[in-house]
Amino acid sequence: MPNLQPAAVLWDMDGTLIDSEHYWMNSEQQLAKSTGAIWTAEDGMNLIGMSLYDSTRVIKQKLGLSEEPEQIIENLTDSVISQLGTPMPWRPGAIELLLELKSRGIKCALVTMSMRRMALAVAERAGESVFDVVVAGDDVIHGKPHPEAYLKAAELLGVDIRDCIAFEDSVTGLRSAEASEAIAVGIPNIVQLEQKPGRHIWQTLEGVTVDHLIDFYKEQRANDDRK
Repeated sequence: MPNLQPAAVLWDMDGTLIDSEHYWMNSEQQLAKSTGAIWTAEDGMNLIGMSLYDSTRVIKQKLGLSEEPEQIIENLTDSVISQLGTPMPWRPGAIELLLELKSRGIKCALVTMSMRRMALAVAERAGESVFDVVVAGDDVIHGKPHPEAYLKAAELLGVDIRDCIAFEDSVTGLRSAEASEAIAVGIPNIVQLEQKPGRHIWQTLEGVTVDHLIDFYKEQRANDDRK
């Protein structure tokens, strides 16, 4: 018998769950300033959604840094964590939907290319045990747009990835979720997401409820059955 509701909801973090992309871009700017190098807003935009390991290689080369990538990652992560305010800068509708999913017994995973220590700090602020699983950038070999992180989250949750809804705000992240065969939904934030046949783009999560997600899930499964 087919599921009557999604088996799990998989959440990207930066730009989807929390409004933190500008913190990363500010940290990159400050790093460039300390070296006297030029780092433009476009440079920062090009890294959105990319794994920290991949983006750090770009930063290291462009800024001519001597530090190893791991040290650059640690420094940037420290900077971003220090900027996260109180209250946490949740994206519109995100924390409300997340907490309702928890209350309705639908599993949730945080799937991010940020480091695990930052992901856990954000997960803790969402509330104890809200996320059943956290998959971070240092938990996978291949970063987004590779589907590994989403596939690993589904495996750890013990669910079929095709029965999961995944929320993403970046081009790279959305490609990752789509490649995993999750029901991917793009929530644009800083970057525009291309609309194309079969792709789901929602302008916001504000006002979205679990019942909305269940209806959306049933519709997608019915469409699959008709193919």
